Amino acid sequence: MTELTSATFTKAISRRDFLRLCGIGLFGLFQPPIVKAAGLVSPTGGFRDVFPDQQGRVMDETITIYDSPSFDGKSLRYYWRDGVFPITDVVVGGDEPPHNRIWYRVGDEGYAHSGAIQPVRTALNEPMANIPEGGQLAEVTVPYTDSRWEPGRNGLFAYRYYYETTHWVIGLVYAPDGSPWYSLLDDKWEYEFFVPAAHLRLISPEELTPISPDVPANAKRLEVLIPEQVLIAYEWEIPVFMARVATGAKFRDGNYETPLGHHITYHKRPSRHMAAGNLANNGYDLPGVPWICYITESGISLHGTYWHNNFGRPRSHGCINLSPQAAKWVFRWTLPHVPPEEQMVYKRDGTAIDIIE
Repeated sequence: MTELTSATFTKAISRRDFLRLCGIGLFGLFQPPIVKAAGLVSPTGGFRDVFPDQQGRVMDETITIYDSPSFDGKSLRYYWRDGVFPITDVVVGGDEPPHNRIWYRVGDEGYAHSGAIQPVRTALNEPMANIPEGGQLAEVTVPYTDSRWEPGRNGLFAYRYYYETTHWVIGLVYAPDGSPWYSLLDDKWEYEFFVPAAHLRLISPEELTPISPDVPANAKRLEVLIPEQVLIAYEWEIPVFMARVATGAKFRDGNYETPLGHHITYHKRPSRHMAAGNLANNGYDLPGVPWICYITESGISLHGTYWHNNFGRPRSHGCINLSPQAAKWVFRWTLPHVPPEEQMVYKRDGTAIDIIE
């Protein structure tokens, strides 16, 4: 994703110029959350020491490691779903696939295409006992953690929660072995699940403050360009933010293309358990989807995505998929504002969004 400020521009530039400028820079080359900064590009065209502790998690059933950043390279080995490994470099591969040419170097083993790899880290947290009445939002800070029906490793498995998913913590409890676990409220089923407290980071109210609150509501606007698969945020018609997206697609069981036209972000949630359909036939069951901005009563929204990293082509059930970092920026920038102590806000006004083909 690319973030700009109004001060960067001495005058408004055209949308075409903005797309061109971003296309030849960071936006056209690298997927979030890897960020290009001065001095990080290696002599081979990749990165050096981007993050010393950067890891990748496999999101598909399997991925292949190649000896070069190309699907034409020699296959070296496979990793299976939820396998975790170090990411030691990021490089631009060949011309295929054209929408995403980013490859990750897997340790010293070889290269894997980024589309099925979630960039993750492993960060453990100090458990916090002073949970506010009503609960507090938290995010997962490890590649994945398994929730249980009872606190403790021997509790019956409920769901696997992934890195950067968000959840509503309602208390701190202790397992029979004395280990601390957070009690989480599942917003769809209204069940209570338990997760090791060290695996979640409580999100402070300061982290959720609005972005550009001094800009009038009618001066903020979003555009989603379907052919380019990008989202652009404008203040006073000046582009201030841009991110790659994955919009709705056609599947064998129906047409789920994102609805074109004018919408508003009237209903927002910092976390949502999204589930629909038959899991054996294009259905989904996704707990902890982060930073949701609904734009239609049928459930179409902008939101963070943790089940793919392949932005740049349509592939959703109608929603506008963003990286979690980009979705969080949009969530904080758009109206209505969601107070930190609230699980949702529903109003009949919000920030305008135009979806254009």
